[in-house]
Amino acid sequence: MALIIHQFAIGSDNLGVLLHDPATGRTASIDAGEEAPIAAALQEKGWKLTEILVTHHHSDHIAALTALKQRFGARVVGPLADKHRIPDIDVLVREGDHFMVGSVDFEVFETPGHTVGHVAFYSASEALLFAGDTMFAMGCGRLFEGTPQQMWSSLSKLAALPDATKLYCGHEYTLSNAHFAIRFDANNPELQKRVSEVEALRAKGAFTIPSTIGLEKATNPFLRAGEPALAAALGLAGHPADEVFAALREAKNKG
Repeated sequence: MALIIHQFAIGSDNLGVLLHDPATGRTASIDAGEEAPIAAALQEKGWKLTEILVTHHHSDHIAALTALKQRFGARVVGPLADKHRIPDIDVLVREGDHFMVGSVDFEVFETPGHTVGHVAFYSASEALLFAGDTMFAMGCGRLFEGTPQQMWSSLSKLAALPDATKLYCGHEYTLSNAHFAIRFDANNPELQKRVSEVEALRAKGAFTIPSTIGLEKATNPFLRAGEPALAAALGLAGHPADEVFAALREAKNKG
């Protein structure tokens, strides 16, 4: 891989990620939730922040944006659809746009659902996806602004990426997501195995991220809404996948 990736905790469950290109010395942060842990991670690695890639406007993803930009002079890349809700954007991006982090090309996917302006960042050459709060390990974001149909479409877009693509997301929610998933997909042997692995990782305080698109397709119920067994578990046998997805999301909302 051309990029070095450093993941770290921000607060109780947010995940910070730095991308560093040794060839050029450029370093990007995915979102900017809190200044101190991001600055500490940069100091630990000896990197200077040059880009901030913003996935969406929620405060736990942009609260430190202005401070970090002023401190490091970083270029801010963010969604055109949210330009009125995200401060200090230098580069506005939409579906299909490309930009470089050092020597590595990233493509922008619009992924409405969690918010209407949400975007994800994908590098084909590095097999990396930064999905923000659209797709989590065995989960997906709450629908604060978008519709179930929008989120199902966004998840389906990301699920179409190559199976080996590494998934990085905005939160360490995997354990609770695993316990939810097994309620509706209990006979899935890959999910059974993954639940045990996740429990062991979290018991020792280890991250469960990154995942892969292939693993999510096999174990994430929100990507499996088109599976007949999952629809039947929700009492929705024969219903369209987006309706099954909507029922799953509502069940997760209720705990």
